[in-house]
Amino acid sequence: MTERYVVAIDQGTTSTRCIVFDRRGQLVSLAQQEHKQYYPKPGWVEHDAAEIWRNVERLGPEALKRAGATIDQVAAVGIANQRETTVLWDKATGVPIGHAVVWQDTRTDTMVGRLDDAPGAEGVRHRSALPLATYFSGPRVRWMLDRHPGLRERAERGEVLFGTMETWLIWNLTGGLHVTDVTNASRTLLLDVHTLDWSPESLEFFGIPRAMLPEVRPSIGVFGTATAAFPGVRIGAALGDQQAALFGQTCFAPGEAKCTYGTGSFLLLNTGAELVRSTHGLLSTVAYQIQGEEAAYALEGSIAITGSLVQWFRDQLGLIATAPEIETLARTVTDNGGCYIVPAFSGLYAPYWRSEARGVIVGLTSYITKGHLARAVLEASAWQTREVVDAMNADSGLALTTLRVDGGMTADNLLMQFIADVLDVPVVRPLAAETVSLGAAYGAGLAVGYWPDLEGLRQNWHRAGQWLPTMDPTKRKTEYDNWQRAVSRTFDWIQA
Repeated sequence: MTERYVVAIDQGTTSTRCIVFDRRGQLVSLAQQEHKQYYPKPGWVEHDAAEIWRNVERLGPEALKRAGATIDQVAAVGIANQRETTVLWDKATGVPIGHAVVWQDTRTDTMVGRLDDAPGAEGVRHRSALPLATYFSGPRVRWMLDRHPGLRERAERGEVLFGTMETWLIWNLTGGLHVTDVTNASRTLLLDVHTLDWSPESLEFFGIPRAMLPEVRPSIGVFGTATAAFPGVRIGAALGDQQAALFGQTCFAPGEAKCTYGTGSFLLLNTGAELVRSTHGLLSTVAYQIQGEEAAYALEGSIAITGSLVQWFRDQLGLIATAPEIETLARTVTDNGGCYIVPAFSGLYAPYWRSEARGVIVGLTSYITKGHLARAVLEASAWQTREVVDAMNADSGLALTTLRVDGGMTADNLLMQFIADVLDVPVVRPLAAETVSLGAAYGAGLAVGYWPDLEGLRQNWHRAGQWLPTMDPTKRKTEYDNWQRAVSRTFDWIQA
């Protein structure tokens, strides 16, 4: 019998990957390509959406070639994507209108501040279960419509389309299907998270024409059939990358949580069919929806800068040649030497939501070496995780007992140990570290019957590593106090 596979398109912030998975959820082959990052002004971050699509066209066949598989062996394709990154394109030509505006971008800061005080803002917050912040894609659409003369009129006629990256990819894969899923739609500020459809009131508030928006569908279910990259293969799932990781970690029950450590880091706690509204600076979001079933919701703590801080340390400062070297450098010292780095490059996300904050390095003395700086870079990821976990415990009324982790940074054993130390709970890494991609594959396979049910997916989950806390409680408290004092120094740097 010929082996069948599921392919995941993992469209991330710095690269795109196509990964082939087998029935056991094991990685068979991978093809990856970075794309260019554009920084035209301070706080602005852009991508070329056309470049990203060209990469997908090239990577799909390459991943199959490396697996020794043919297109007829692919049961389904699933997509996981960077979520709030915003693309506008011409419906007739399929050409993007300018660059995509990336989720880290803060150009809408002044606009969001103005809208936050406008009549109707509270209604937007209630319907979306989100704060008004530069993080989300709705304000970016408004900014782009305001920026380009005549664009709004064209959008009102349906000649200009909006999408986040999964919408853009599905459009190109299928030759013109304009759809999104509930997880990505829930990150726009435009969705009513109860009806799971676009809110007319929110669209009016932002001044965004309904005609330019995609159709909202469940995350897991057949979207359509590809005509490019994977011709003839059904697209069975689309999930925002962090929701895909939650699904890939098989956190299907309320109370189960994971944290993905990538460019940013994102901790999600499944709250089941109940939408829990945060009072401690977290986001309430759609976790996933299987076609024909109720949606599952989640609490999310979003940290803007973790892995990208290591990239900055490598590329902008030149203190290491490759990202993995940071662990080796950090191990040349036994502590941070009293130095703390708070990477508020694009403001602070959860639990603060301070878009005016900017990064600081505090505690510098002549004693500090690049080893201390390397350690402070890693520790920043751990302390930011601690802040989110504290907020999550307070919102949920539960105490986190174990943290499942995934993403590229989990290869750093020093970081994983420090996270266990500052959280005072075990940190567990699964055998399949690429859980974002795996979640997209699981969803697609589930949609077409490749896997029978959620329990079958749970049986694929296996532990690969575990770190237990060893830090003295007094030291943990002192270091956390120092970290929080460092964070307070970032506030109010950008003044209106």
